Amino acid sequence: MFEIRVICEPDDVDRVRQTLAAAFDTGPARQYPTRDSKRTRLYITADHRPTTPESE
Repeated sequence: MFEIRVICEPDDVDRVRQTLAAAFDTGPARQYPTRDSKRTRLYITADHRPTTPESE
């Protein structure tokens, strides 16, 4: 398990969450403003998806 930190524009938050959820098993995202309050910091706990013979 690992944590991903992304800094993005507020309008991109949903797209970033969906993209990461498609690539990894993700937990809930924690969301905070950046220090200048212009962008958003996302912290997402993730894990690699188990590989199956079909996915190899």
